[in-house]
Amino acid sequence: MAELAKNAAEISKVHPEDTASPLKEAWRAFCKNRLALAGLGIVIFFIIIAILAPVIAPYSFKEQELTKRLLAPSSEHWFGTDDFGRDIFSRIVYGARISLWVGFFAVLGSAVLGTILGVIAGYYGRWLDTVISRTFDIMLAFPSILLAIAVVAILGPSLQNALIAIAIINIPNFGRLVRSKVLSVKQEEYIMAARAVGMKDSRILMNHILPNSMTPIIVQSTLAIATAIIEAAALGFLGLGAQAPSPEWGKMLADSKQYLVQAPWTLFFPGLAIMLTVLGFNLMGDGLRDVLDPKMKQ
Repeated sequence: MAELAKNAAEISKVHPEDTASPLKEAWRAFCKNRLALAGLGIVIFFIIIAILAPVIAPYSFKEQELTKRLLAPSSEHWFGTDDFGRDIFSRIVYGARISLWVGFFAVLGSAVLGTILGVIAGYYGRWLDTVISRTFDIMLAFPSILLAIAVVAILGPSLQNALIAIAIINIPNFGRLVRSKVLSVKQEEYIMAARAVGMKDSRILMNHILPNSMTPIIVQSTLAIATAIIEAAALGFLGLGAQAPSPEWGKMLADSKQYLVQAPWTLFFPGLAIMLTVLGFNLMGDGLRDVLDPKMKQ
């Protein structure tokens, strides 16, 4: 026994890295992916901009000065001005708050509801699975933006209703993903053992099913934020999302489309902000998928 204890102590000293937590190992693997780190850097950059918007923006996002309308980018107005003389840089900085707010909370709502429905369908099965799965199929039969437009048309055009619509149309994506994971996990031997000893379904779901289903949820959430930002911009462009004078990027594109030739910067910079934000979340999401999904590991 003394010799075994000695050997164990020596192993722990010689190979301390072998005891690293899965979280640390995942972070090390993530850091090896340069594109994923670039995506993380872009996301952090826009989050900082959104938080410090009042400090960073040199002007108010709704301050109008018609004598300075459609000015080209300069040292006074870095990104130029729009058709009301408002500083485009300030509006883009404040617009980061709106886009990230819609992205995060829309995905949070769809992830929570989708996870609950997916767990119920996958774990309990039978008629519950049939009803929930067929509902998901019906929702997925419509183009997502068309379904979002229908929801906003019913609720009325506003940023809050656009958020609700985006959350609703993304529920099936999370629901089907979680359902398939639950169907796989509940066949594991430790789940059968938990049932055999009389463990309640609620404890099995909270202690075993959900923790082992979180990986695909995290990855899907990261990628879904990028999609939600695009959908919010699309609804804003169509006049169904944020309303004037809100500096939402899609709304800025819609207000400036008639000045494409006369003042192309009014469209270029909001479009660039949307592209970079979506790119950042997509790169980060791909990196998380490579790290967290065992099938993607080499």
